[in-house]
Amino acid sequence: MKRIHSLKIKLMVMIIGFVVLSVIISSFIIANLIINDTNEDASNNTKYWAELIANSQSTNLVNDEEQLISNYLSMLKHVPYIRHVHIYKKVPDTEAITFFASYNKSAIGKAISEKSEKIAELSSAKFSGHIIEIMLPVIAEEQTVGYVYIQVSSEHIQQITNHLLLRYTLLIFMFIFITALISIALNRFITTPMSDMANKVQDISKHKQFNLRIEQMPFKELDILARNINIVLNRAETQLAKLSDAKQLTYQQNKDLENKVNKRTQALKDSNNELLSTLEKLHQFQGQLVESEKMASLGDMVAGVAHEVNTPIGLGVTASTLLSDRLLEIKKAFDDKTLKSSQLKKFLVEGEENTAIIYRNLKRAAELIASFKKVAVDQSSEEARTFNIKNLFDDILLTLAPQIKKLPFIINVDCPSELVIKSKPGPINQIIINLIQNSINHGFDDRDHGVITIQTSISSDMLTIDYQDDGRGIEPSIMNKIFEPFTTTKRGSGGSGLGLHLVYNLVTQALGGKISFISEIEKGVNFKIIIPTQVIKED
Repeated sequence: MKRIHSLKIKLMVMIIGFVVLSVIISSFIIANLIINDTNEDASNNTKYWAELIANSQSTNLVNDEEQLISNYLSMLKHVPYIRHVHIYKKVPDTEAITFFASYNKSAIGKAISEKSEKIAELSSAKFSGHIIEIMLPVIAEEQTVGYVYIQVSSEHIQQITNHLLLRYTLLIFMFIFITALISIALNRFITTPMSDMANKVQDISKHKQFNLRIEQMPFKELDILARNINIVLNRAETQLAKLSDAKQLTYQQNKDLENKVNKRTQALKDSNNELLSTLEKLHQFQGQLVESEKMASLGDMVAGVAHEVNTPIGLGVTASTLLSDRLLEIKKAFDDKTLKSSQLKKFLVEGEENTAIIYRNLKRAAELIASFKKVAVDQSSEEARTFNIKNLFDDILLTLAPQIKKLPFIINVDCPSELVIKSKPGPINQIIINLIQNSINHGFDDRDHGVITIQTSISSDMLTIDYQDDGRGIEPSIMNKIFEPFTTTKRGSGGSGLGLHLVYNLVTQALGGKISFISEIEKGVNFKIIIPTQVIKED
């Protein structure tokens, strides 16, 4: 959260800071001016003493009156801030100078080194530490006859500076104290009404007494703020009244809505119960339709097998009748004793042929009945057993032979003859029959040719059945729902729409596998079925 600062503290800091900064800057400027003036006075005073000594002793220096000069310099002891004085004499007709006389303050005692090499440097007053130095020429008859060096103490300037700093420090603290008092007074004078206004607003908000108003403030700006707050309070009071009315209306509407919802919920529950009952009946009806589809398929096979079995049995009856007639003729000839060897030989030959005909046709009928029995039993059973997958496909095709032998379609089975597995032959039987019937009834509809290819392979105990035809393919409009019940393109023409739905349920539920397909219009369809199984190795 953004930090909130106190106006009181900020106001005090700003006032005190401004005053202190102003005082410090002003004091610094004034002190600096005073110190500069003091330094300039000290520099002028030092120059004055140097000029005084040079002017007064120029004659004595020309006349080599060393004693007079020493006596004169000894009187400088009464000037407390003069520390050292040197007088140098210029050698005539040369630029060289020699030390002539000096004065050293007795309190210091120790003399200083000669300054003859610093004439140019000390031509004006120079401040160094706590001393002021200057070196001026001694002029006699407008010629330089020597130089005067004077060193003055500047400790009195430092004392003046210290006194100024002390006074200004005290003055600054006094100003800070006075400013703090003024700030506190201003703070109370300005912020107290603001605090009262804030407390009033907090009380109104806390107790939700929006009918209260803030009183007139002593300052124009605060009074404008108070008036605006009162305007907000007026609007808040009006809005709260509207909200209260709206809340009451909403409560009543919610209550009415709750009653309507309860009524509609009850009606919806009744509708759901009725829908669940209808859905349950629909599932039962769907199950009955699936069983009816199975029985219809089985009925078609029964009719086909009955027709197919009728042919060999009829041939067997004809052959047995012929054999019976020939046997009666031989018997009559034997009884009449007119039986010839040629006649008997002919009877034996014809009897052998008729017996062979009867045997072959009865065997054919027995095979048809046995195959049908096996297929019928497998279709009605979902128990797992060990079987040869190639033999299962042969039995299926033998059972379907009466229905497809007159059709111009070819069924190719590519399956290892030695592949023996343990699975549920019934669902596999029904799947293959339904797929073949689906290809004949839909894929090859209105066609005079077609090829169905069934391939099987085994890998890691997973049996893959690849079923493919080159028929019309599946229409894009129903491609996403061909496994849903009652999906057919021949509604009203005998199609129930349960064939592929039955196939899907048998693959996924009865066999625990999965089925997928790929289809292109006029190029056929390819179903890929993968089911878990157990491979049985024959000894």
